[in-house]
Amino acid sequence: MTRTFSKTQIALAVSCALALGALSFTASAATDPADTAYLTDSRGAAVKSGSGLCWHTNYGPATANTECDGTPVVVAKAEVAAAKPVAAPAPAPAPAARPAAGKVTLDADALFDFDKAVLRPAGRTALDDFVSKSKEINPEVILAVGHTDRLGSDAYNQKLSEQRAAAVRTYLLSKGIESNRLHTEGRGKTQPITKADECKGPKSAKVIACLQPDRRVDIEVIGSRIAN
Repeated sequence: MTRTFSKTQIALAVSCALALGALSFTASAATDPADTAYLTDSRGAAVKSGSGLCWHTNYGPATANTECDGTPVVVAKAEVAAAKPVAAPAPAPAPAARPAAGKVTLDADALFDFDKAVLRPAGRTALDDFVSKSKEINPEVILAVGHTDRLGSDAYNQKLSEQRAAAVRTYLLSKGIESNRLHTEGRGKTQPITKADECKGPKSAKVIACLQPDRRVDIEVIGSRIAN
């Protein structure tokens, strides 16, 4: 029996066939993404763009495909994670300056002639050595303290100790030590190093030599030791 289809029926049939084909193509493209990274239709043929490029699904490695191998690929779905900037490592902290305090005792007889407050050449050399060594410390306070032996009156020795400390200060200033960091003090014969039962007798060459340790200038430095 022969059936006659109208144009409307024929158009409807064609539309259904195309819809089924599209569904079949979609199912093929969406299933088994691990089998191929190229987008294919229901026949397994590679689907290409209007400019002839293969479409890449962005799933798995691309298997061999004679239609697409060696040709440019259009990525159908790209999910590229943004590279996170790597923070530069923080610089290592500078070594902290270590607090330091030092005391230098200089022989007053090396700095000055006996019973004098004028620096000798040997005294300037001794102070030059002190300035050189003080560079290892960032000095905040430098205190020069003058002392004398017990010979002579309290007033005389007090004045002499102050004069010797002032002479040391003046020389250190000439070597670049800042004036606001330099301080002086005279203590006369109040702080002897020799013991009370030593150097007995009236003034003599022997007693003067025995009392030599008492004639001194102490230089105390307070600051921060520079880390090496």
